Amino acid sequence: MRAALLALALATPAAAAPCGGDFGDFLAAMQTEAIAQGVPPEKAAAFFKGARQDQKVLKADRSQGVFRKTFLDFSQSLISKQRLSTARSKSEALNDIFTRAETDYGVSRGILLAFWAFETDFGQIQGDFNTRNALVTLAHDCRRPEIFQPQVLAAAQLHAMDDFALDTTGAWAGEIGMVQMLPKDILERGVDGDGDGLILLKTSQADAILSGARMLQHHGWRAGEPWLAEITLPDSFDWSLTGLDTEKPVEDWLALGATPRKGPLAPGLNASILLPQGRKGPAFLIYPNYRVLFEWNKSFVYVTTAAYFGTRIDGAEPYAAGNPDPALGPDEMTALQEKLAALGHDVGKIDGILGAGTRTAVQKEQARLGLPADGWPTRDLLDAL
Repeated sequence: MRAALLALALATPAAAAPCGGDFGDFLAAMQTEAIAQGVPPEKAAAFFKGARQDQKVLKADRSQGVFRKTFLDFSQSLISKQRLSTARSKSEALNDIFTRAETDYGVSRGILLAFWAFETDFGQIQGDFNTRNALVTLAHDCRRPEIFQPQVLAAAQLHAMDDFALDTTGAWAGEIGMVQMLPKDILERGVDGDGDGLILLKTSQADAILSGARMLQHHGWRAGEPWLAEITLPDSFDWSLTGLDTEKPVEDWLALGATPRKGPLAPGLNASILLPQGRKGPAFLIYPNYRVLFEWNKSFVYVTTAAYFGTRIDGAEPYAAGNPDPALGPDEMTALQEKLAALGHDVGKIDGILGAGTRTAVQKEQARLGLPADGWPTRDLLDAL
């Protein structure tokens, strides 16, 4: 049944049900679409029967303030000696599983352990939101129905395969299990790592770890390549070359003065220089695999912290924190985004969060105003604008 349902799901695009209207009508439309995608009618009826909206999910969706933290604050709140020790112990205890992840999918255990640690504290805290209700709530809401309606249909398909119980719980956004994957990813890329015929990311460490590895491989993870390395840069460096928009061969960065803090860099690869908090904070060289991590989580500060923690698990030294200029407060950041947007820059949603679009706009305005163009917003820049 899994193969047949998956084939239908991939071949039949989801027809969007009307968002925001009567919830009962919405569920009926989604049930019809699930049946069209091959879910047996009795299974579809059972899946949607009793589904309800969860206002706590909507509240969580609109208040993601944790991502307003700086990289230093966020990383120091998530990374501790205990968590690092636990990660390395898990690596040793589950060596066979991580070796399979590395052999079959080419994904380093360091990055898998980092996400496992941050997502659920190695499976201990997997979330207590009813997953079905969270998904139908977000699919009915008109903010991102195109993202969550396919996830509802995927969950219905998993339910028909006995891989999704109606009382399944997880994160508020519908992610399930130890590494917090969405139903569509589980349906299309889940791995039965323990050979029991089921894919259960909540209870099986092998299923969770190998499914996460397969997902990263699907999104372009390159076997045997690094993802991030800490570097130092000379004070005379051209800061306008930093940021995710500029890529150069590693050899070119070395010629411009980039120096690894420990161990060699990876010759032959293209890379970018990342300054999470500007030229006075930590500096990293990031490789193509770093960009793949945004398929797991869209937050810049989260991805960078996970990437850094992965290198620590693999033996890297703690970063040199430096002494960055103070971060703008939420109101100041919002004001800055408004000014940048008025100048014609695409900063995305004006939300007080320093995302990729805002960083790029900041760097362009710094260069225009003759300030060090390191992409880190300061009060000097805000005042100059």
